Amino acid sequence: MIAELAPIGLDELVERAGLLTRIDRKYLLPASALPMILAGLPSDARILEIEGKRHFAYRSGYFDTPGLDSYLTTAQRRRRRFKLRIRSYLDTDLHLLEIKTRGARGVTVKQRFPYAGDGVTLSPEMQAYAVRSLEAERVTMRDPRFEAVITTRFERITLLLPSTGSRATIDRDLTWTLPGGATMHLPDRMIVETKSARGASPLDRVLWSQSHRPCPISKYATGMAALHPELPDNRWHRILRQHFSISEAS
Repeated sequence: MIAELAPIGLDELVERAGLLTRIDRKYLLPASALPMILAGLPSDARILEIEGKRHFAYRSGYFDTPGLDSYLTTAQRRRRRFKLRIRSYLDTDLHLLEIKTRGARGVTVKQRFPYAGDGVTLSPEMQAYAVRSLEAERVTMRDPRFEAVITTRFERITLLLPSTGSRATIDRDLTWTLPGGATMHLPDRMIVETKSARGASPLDRVLWSQSHRPCPISKYATGMAALHPELPDNRWHRILRQHFSISEAS
């Protein structure tokens, strides 16, 4: 099914659906559901293709404060929550510092900046810039120093749904690793995320028709909860019980 979708280049995708301010919905599904989902897409759906490739390797290095303000405000569903990460596009060796916050009515706001480094450290200048950016969004932190806390790796497919100008990503072969080496791997699950300026996208409707519903999974927070069982995990307890298991951590 992936090979049958019409391609779209990166520049056109960004031009038509950059969506740095958007409504997100996430779904955690068996990887085996992918063919049925793709079969339900509208006929004008297109897939990101770069130099003949249609799936790409990603790495995200997440940072948090010593008091885990990012994790805890997400666990407590605070409006002024945030994520800070270095997103690495491994196939093209592109690295970006990304700051995600929540705007009015639950809209996700993402800021992106060039990053030069090893993917797991922030220079003093970048630390200061992150603090200023978060303060501008009225995010409060008890101790605004950032340190690497977890890294995720996955393979991504990106779709454009032209009728609504919406995008979707499908992430497979999910792996989480702590700085000390503990790892969680979910090869038989995938995370589907829809991104639209408003309302539901055609893919949301496809998923709903197949009895899939959005869930509050966060690659950062759910991975932290799975690999740090001492952390409060009420928000993700059902997801952890159904989709993660102790045997998948090492």
